[in-house]
Amino acid sequence: MIKKGIILLGGKGKRLKPLTNYLSKHLLPVYNKPMFYYSLSTLIYANIKEILIICNEKDLQIYKKILIPISKKHNIKFLFEIQKNPAGGVAECLKIGSQFIKSCKRFVLILGDNFFFGREFPKILMKAINKKKSFVFLSSVKNPKNFGIAKFNKKNKLIKIIEKPTSITSNLAVTGLYVYNSKSISHLKSIKRSKRGELEITSFNNALIKKNSLDYINLGFGITWFDLGTFSNLYECSEFVRLQENRKGIQISKLI
Repeated sequence: MIKKGIILLGGKGKRLKPLTNYLSKHLLPVYNKPMFYYSLSTLIYANIKEILIICNEKDLQIYKKILIPISKKHNIKFLFEIQKNPAGGVAECLKIGSQFIKSCKRFVLILGDNFFFGREFPKILMKAINKKKSFVFLSSVKNPKNFGIAKFNKKNKLIKIIEKPTSITSNLAVTGLYVYNSKSISHLKSIKRSKRGELEITSFNNALIKKNSLDYINLGFGITWFDLGTFSNLYECSEFVRLQENRKGIQISKLI
């Protein structure tokens, strides 16, 4: 089975201003590596060899240059597309990458500001890729009102994803990692842009839930997840990586 991956490295990085006025947030350092190395390694460790990079036009040449040695070392084929509207929304990248997706049955979408760490994590991801349904990956959080939160029925079946809920139904947040069946892209036609003008990934996922074609994987306590979109999370994740590397003598997401 052909396995493909998409990394979204566009957007405006509003929560990380003023740094993102001058630099793509995905190039900001998380301890000793650029932020996007961690999401890229997620795909590489899952043995994905064709990866589409979606970024802003001004960052294109930077990413192409950075990825040359990674491509050679890991035998990865990188392709590139421009997100002309940085505020277009996560689901918009599925439209941008529609030609890339067309030739495969399954693909992985990951946001470039997401960090995952855990011994079993690559196995969990590869297992999801080899199934038929689409999947979201959930992680518990202490502040559910800041995330898209999974809602379940009494049988623990996923029935809805609620963006930044005012009343708490669970503390399981949808992370920025998704495994989709390429046929599911047809459901993009059924979603409309939100009030802020975005094609919301939550709306797309809820459309799949209604068709009974989206399932979930709870990452549990054995896997660490960070959303790196804030300064506090950047600091905490950097410290996490530093502790792991210094105490265990390992290199996390060492790509070159």
